[in-house]
Amino acid sequence: MEKIELKIKRLSEEFLDIALPSYSTEGSSGMDIRATVENEEIISAGKVKLIPTNIAVEIPKGFEIQVRPRSGLAAKHGIGVLNSPGTIDSDYRGEVKIILFNFSDKDFVIKRGDRIAQLVLAKTYSANIIESTELVETERGAGGFGHTGNK
Repeated sequence: MEKIELKIKRLSEEFLDIALPSYSTEGSSGMDIRATVENEEIISAGKVKLIPTNIAVEIPKGFEIQVRPRSGLAAKHGIGVLNSPGTIDSDYRGEVKIILFNFSDKDFVIKRGDRIAQLVLAKTYSANIIESTELVETERGAGGFGHTGNK
């Protein structure tokens, strides 16, 4: 697997006890990212909460970071990333914050240093936009939303 340099900056020394994003295993695609909350934050049932991480990143041009839910939080507690996958663009230098949603009917407590999401570094491509009056026809055509399931 090719290694790409990713610079991470801590925004406050108040959270030096919280680990930077890291891969749990050699085969992991995503880096676990942790909550930098004072003590704990409660995500009420059915509600959204923006969780700080105390980091900013310098993503190489031609890449993005995708923010994805952690499967354990989703399966065990109904906690997901609301705009999954979220995108962090290569030119963004602000704090990475995670938009969590509590899909369950019970309040959920996020504690200082909890692993709350995964960050996946992904290659991106820019398109040359070409306005056209015609598109190549396909068998599917304009069929959408369940169209392919009718066969």
